[in-house]
Amino acid sequence: MSKKANSIITYIVLTVWSAIVLFPLWTLIINSFKPQKEIFKDPFGFPKNFTFDGYIEAWKNGRFDIYFINTLIVTTLSLILILWIGSMAAYALAKWKSPLSNFLYIFFIAGLMIPIRLGTIDLVRLIKALGLQDTIWSLIPIYVAMGMPIATFVLTAFIKELPEEMFEAARIDGASEWQIYSVVTVPLLRPALATVAIFNMIKIWNDFWFPLVFIRSEKARTVALGVSLLFGQYRTDWTRALAVLSLAAIPLLILYVLLSREFIKGLTAGAVKG
Repeated sequence: MSKKANSIITYIVLTVWSAIVLFPLWTLIINSFKPQKEIFKDPFGFPKNFTFDGYIEAWKNGRFDIYFINTLIVTTLSLILILWIGSMAAYALAKWKSPLSNFLYIFFIAGLMIPIRLGTIDLVRLIKALGLQDTIWSLIPIYVAMGMPIATFVLTAFIKELPEEMFEAARIDGASEWQIYSVVTVPLLRPALATVAIFNMIKIWNDFWFPLVFIRSEKARTVALGVSLLFGQYRTDWTRALAVLSLAAIPLLILYVLLSREFIKGLTAGAVKG
């Protein structure tokens, strides 16, 4: 088969796959602008009676503004701590040559295989003992613990791919280990940090389990927990529910668009190498 034919087949496959991936997003967005009756009559067509009622109702009466701010605070602080602590741990594990460092690295990697939800009962006791129950601050340490394994795995592998001569030259110039980490290493970690940020933001932003377990107060609810309350047992306001889901997807799309180039670099520049 010629190169041109291979190229055509590749584009066809990618186009079909893109259509499959984008179809649910298209359905979500167009139905958020329809009255409820029209959603059931024509769920896949373009809106005939265009309306913003779902978005207005979600923002004013659905308390989405509170849920959105809570989720934004929790996600932002969690990602900052994951990237900061994870990069420092990865630098130490990559440059510390000893059997203990290998054990610690395996210990971090084990977190990828053991779901944190298995320790929910103990986590509830811990959060209660810290006095953080029923607040958004109860979620941050849990999400940091959730994000550390993937952060350590990706960043350690990336740092090991950096040339050792660069670190030796910095030491010869009199740089301390902290300066080597902050001035030399961190700027080179941007692709890997973008990869870690995207992986963790999706999990944190969409998490439903821990907000459900730790939070009862309406003022501390997150977007995922707030959206679940819109689905009733006997009746669901689909226009408002789909509007809230559309608004909840916007930050993820923005982050991916902003970091997509760095994300792809991180995946292809040693971030997934062992």
